[in-house]
Amino acid sequence: MQRRGFLLATLAAAACGRRDSSALARAVRWLWSQQSDDGGWHSKTYGLLRSGQSLTPFVLDALLSASSPLVLNQLVSGPRQASAVDRGFDFLKRNTNSDGSLGLSDSAGPDYPNYATGLAVRVAARLKRDASPWIACLRAQQFTEVNGWAPSDPAYGAWGMGGERRRPPEAGHVDLAMTRYVLEGLAAAGIPPADPVMQKALVYVKRCQNPDGGFFFSTVNLDTNKAGDVSGKYRSYGTTTCDGLLAMRAAGVPESDTRIARAQAWLKQNHLEERAPGFDIEPARMGWSDGLRFYYAAAITRAMPDLSVILPPQRDDGSFANRNNLVKEDDPLIATAFAVRVLCQDRGG
Repeated sequence: MQRRGFLLATLAAAACGRRDSSALARAVRWLWSQQSDDGGWHSKTYGLLRSGQSLTPFVLDALLSASSPLVLNQLVSGPRQASAVDRGFDFLKRNTNSDGSLGLSDSAGPDYPNYATGLAVRVAARLKRDASPWIACLRAQQFTEVNGWAPSDPAYGAWGMGGERRRPPEAGHVDLAMTRYVLEGLAAAGIPPADPVMQKALVYVKRCQNPDGGFFFSTVNLDTNKAGDVSGKYRSYGTTTCDGLLAMRAAGVPESDTRIARAQAWLKQNHLEERAPGFDIEPARMGWSDGLRFYYAAAITRAMPDLSVILPPQRDDGSFANRNNLVKEDDPLIATAFAVRVLCQDRGG
């Protein structure tokens, strides 16, 4: 109860304008302080994320979600704010390849290209700037007939890691989270639900929904379904059920649709305030529940705004971090960007 009181108090402080003492203002200030001279955000924890190609749109999108006079203007205002945002956006453009992909400009290896590109589209939409090269890239990357995939293929309609286009039978890594982030970027850019890119994506999303209303992670890379399986059926869990719900909304599925209602019912029934639900059946998998704590908090805040969450204590410098490193949330850039989404209650994407 003490920690829940902390969260509610910080939200109230932000709402009342006590900006210097609010957790949100401190987290936003810390994230801006981590912007490098090249305009990007670079991990000091993980070499894979050191290029900043996926972290920069991830962090910038979180900061833009908090860009209200209540929080952002007192930290980076006027010309300074515009300069910081422009430098971040310019970083994304400089690291975009000729085919419109972001995440492939570092010789050390790919940096989650489709995820990074989808986030870049959403950043561009927030800033009302051109995203057409990134959108064209994402369209070309979808597992559809253009790349030789048939509706009966498990990967059909989804997005994988990105990079070289995948053709049957080698799909590579494919999951619902990657697909959700691409769909949210496309929706933010104004791609309508009737567009084939959205309709075909729903084929994949539907395949990931279980009879209980929850979702599992991948129809292709079965060992990545973190909650395990029962008799060959992959268990639903919290983060990926949020992904499924948000993906359906991004693709234009109406709130009255039974698929939406079933996902909401699963989340209401299984929600946990301090960790991701769906892992209690097998003790060996419980590490994922804590490891996904920040991801789940940010996702459930958007997917089901009426469900409360409790964040771990904020660090003295304003950042957050997860003691569990299973999904890289021990990197404060990742955890703090997720926390910003929770604290500013980013309902609109």
